Amino acid sequence: MSQKPTFKQALAFWLKLGFISFGGPAGQIALMHEYLVEQKKWISDSKFLHALNYCMILPGPEAQQLATYIGWLLHGTWGGLAAGVLFVLPSMFILLGLSVLYVSFGSIPIVYALFTGLKPAIIAIVLLALVKIAKKSLHNGLHYLIAAVAFVCIFFFHVPFPFIVLGAIVLGVLIRVFLPNLFTSKSNTLAQNSNRNNEDAYYLNSHSVIAHTAFSAPRLVTQIGVALLLWVLPFALFYLFTPDFAFWKTLSLFFTKAALVTFGGAYAVLPYVAQVSVEQMGWLSKLQMIDGLALGETTPGPLIMVLAFVGFMAGYNHYGGSVLMGSVGLLTTTFFTFLPCFLFIFAGAPLIEKTHANKPIKQTLELVTAAVVGVVLNLCIYLGIAVVFPSGISLAAINYVSLAWVVVSVVAMYRLKIGMLTWILVSALFGVVSYLALG
Repeated sequence: MSQKPTFKQALAFWLKLGFISFGGPAGQIALMHEYLVEQKKWISDSKFLHALNYCMILPGPEAQQLATYIGWLLHGTWGGLAAGVLFVLPSMFILLGLSVLYVSFGSIPIVYALFTGLKPAIIAIVLLALVKIAKKSLHNGLHYLIAAVAFVCIFFFHVPFPFIVLGAIVLGVLIRVFLPNLFTSKSNTLAQNSNRNNEDAYYLNSHSVIAHTAFSAPRLVTQIGVALLLWVLPFALFYLFTPDFAFWKTLSLFFTKAALVTFGGAYAVLPYVAQVSVEQMGWLSKLQMIDGLALGETTPGPLIMVLAFVGFMAGYNHYGGSVLMGSVGLLTTTFFTFLPCFLFIFAGAPLIEKTHANKPIKQTLELVTAAVVGVVLNLCIYLGIAVVFPSGISLAAINYVSLAWVVVSVVAMYRLKIGMLTWILVSALFGVVSYLALG
């Protein structure tokens, strides 16, 4: 059985993850799975997927919330705070630096060139994550069917992700009542027996009894009270120390609302944020919004950090080109975007932990994970089209360099077993060399 990591060991891992968590939620979840489950053996597959199922149905960035959840399992509240904050902090500071460069110099071609090589590698990371998640989540015909239906719904009919999750839950309840035999199969039984036999190799597993995860009503009330106090505190500071309280109030309320409706990840909420911030508030232009998305996609951490760029541009433009006010806008946006994430985990995780041995709930949530496989497949195609067909889908528009690097990246990481971080660095170098060579 693996030993419990010390807080210092966990802290070192969460800090490292914050700097290498490229590839969007699928890539980030794959990274955590590789390190926490396969290498460190700090948490078992079943425990990892159980936490992931819960995070998938929450608003907000599921990978950041999953890190917070596992940090909380390992070391309580301080562990959850460390994991969640360090998942975001490197990305925030990198994006702050890129935002300052962006408004100071107008364009940063060498940075974009660096990530030209990185984007195809990210596609490969997501593809490999899809394979891993599918192997762990699809155990019978019902799971495959749910994954296929989820893909069709989101790819062809553009059904919002929250409705897909809700549909999977409702379908799970109905099948549990009327066709319970669909939940069982030989392959599923074998997979469950295999998982059960391997549980003891992990520090945290389905049999673990963790004292600090027990539900406590007084603690829940305290957590809600602390969250509300933290939410109100910036309003008080803006009222006392800024000359334009109305602007900061509007900014804070808007990004609080955005955080609470961010079901389905950043791509689901970005159209709403763009509509309000560009067309209604005039905080930034359409072109600046697109540039912000590019910057957000090329930094580690959750893609929802794009909202922090919007906050930066809002403060920068509102105060007549002030980098200081832009920085305050970025910090404010980050705070209000991620504050609810911690409350959802600290308040809800103790209840979710009680359901780990509940077979009906577990089987229903397994359908959510199966649906996520279809959604991740859609993400692969969505990102792949943007990278391989940047000018439209046609043979003439294929970016053969990007397509080749996707294939090379898959072979390098899957067949040759080159580490993800190593390949990210190689890909970034490839982008810079290609830019300099092609001039």
